[in-house]
Amino acid sequence: MFLARAEIVSNVWKIVAREGDQVGPGDVLAVLESMKMEIPLRAPVSGYVSKVLVTLGQIVQEGDPVMEIDETASA
Repeated sequence: MFLARAEIVSNVWKIVAREGDQVGPGDVLAVLESMKMEIPLRAPVSGYVSKVLVTLGQIVQEGDPVMEIDETASA
């Protein structure tokens, strides 16, 4: 399992990937917003989103987990 983490203190502006979605390296998982800048959170590995750990509008701190990606799961 891999945790996709926030890189900066920000607001969860948009959740793109949902639980069960297959993702590949570089796919946008969510869009975070900080100081009016949109920051895409991208998948660094291939796999399936096993858990979305945030909600829209939630404030996340640097290093907070946003999504779990299971690299071994199959659909």
